[in-house]
Amino acid sequence: MASSAIRSFRGQSNVTPMPGTASARGSDARSAWMEAFHEVRGETERRAAPLTEEDQVVQSMPDASPTKWHRAHTTWFFEQFLLLPHLPGYRVFDRQFAYLFNSYYVAAGPRHARPQRGLVTRPSNSEVAAYRAHVDEAVVRLLHEADGSAISEVFRILEIGLNHEQQHQELLLTDILHAFSLNPIVPTYDAKRSPPAPKRSATGFAAIPEGLHAIGFMGEGYSFDNEGPAHQTYLRPVRIARSLVTNAQWLDFIADGGYATPSLWLSDGWAAVQAEGWEAPGYWRKVDGASHALTLAGLRPVDPGAAVCHVSYYEADAFARWMGKELPTEQEWEVAAQAGLIDDAFGIVWQWTRSAYSPYPGYRAASGALGEYNGKFMVNQMVLRGSSHATPAGHSRASYRNFFYPPARWQFSGLRLVDYSA
Repeated sequence: MASSAIRSFRGQSNVTPMPGTASARGSDARSAWMEAFHEVRGETERRAAPLTEEDQVVQSMPDASPTKWHRAHTTWFFEQFLLLPHLPGYRVFDRQFAYLFNSYYVAAGPRHARPQRGLVTRPSNSEVAAYRAHVDEAVVRLLHEADGSAISEVFRILEIGLNHEQQHQELLLTDILHAFSLNPIVPTYDAKRSPPAPKRSATGFAAIPEGLHAIGFMGEGYSFDNEGPAHQTYLRPVRIARSLVTNAQWLDFIADGGYATPSLWLSDGWAAVQAEGWEAPGYWRKVDGASHALTLAGLRPVDPGAAVCHVSYYEADAFARWMGKELPTEQEWEVAAQAGLIDDAFGIVWQWTRSAYSPYPGYRAASGALGEYNGKFMVNQMVLRGSSHATPAGHSRASYRNFFYPPARWQFSGLRLVDYSA
């Protein structure tokens, strides 16, 4: 767990964040970073532990990746960007792994095609475990041996790598749930991992005042480059829902013919409804005439009071139109979250906004392979804010910008609404 030297991120509490700043020095900083490294690496293995070897190889669609690949790719990241440049004499575990487990870092070299990751039955799970152990030992050695002139850069790359691995920890769960949804026997990932209930301590809408507001990451702690630069944005008067949209509300939408009313849908959304046969959120199905949903804890009756989950941007937009409301912009969401105006901003479901994923004013991607992390994806995707119950502890903050294509609904994605009519 976190040591007393570790600080919390802005905008979120009850988390296990990374140590202070990447530039911190001294034996205390080394110990804190080593503790954080072991915690994050251990969490990946804890999430993989309920899965069989066969589970860890499957790739259910091109957008998903096998668990074994996630475990190996996050390890390659440390080997490629931390150990090779900074640990003299480091011995690469297997030179073929760079090709197998690179993802989209073109500057780092050629890579295996993403849709074919499920065909990589070798190396085995045990070999991937040995790879992780080999790299872990080398990272610990580097943290012991790096001298004063290099330690700041070591901490900086280590911090990126840990946050990168936390992203893949969430993907590990979303990807295996999608695979299980296609299995006729409907496997259970972990019967104890039920989605948390929303707080809903307040109802109705909260007013966001008109005027200039500061958004983007500010202060200490870690952020991804797409969260900045911090800047001022003008907001018109708007009221934002304090609570997330629930399954009960979604059941009313279904009963009122929401999935059969073209006028509610964007053109591309209606095409997706027809092509995919959508009649309910992802992973919903009828069992003896009653609505059930596949969760990480297995197939469960739909809880009317729970937040709706596994809906696409198209569905969220259609629901908002049916309600006579709109989705918030990402700027409105961030201002409301920073001001504490909304419940369940974090830890239940990611929340769709109506903002296209694009760079903030003055944004510049970093040079080199790590500069490919976010900037080159800033087109044709929509922003989600908050975090979900699958997001690792310490990986949530009000300025965090998640992004997916509008049809995507295998993520733990829901919504809240805004009202401009007042």
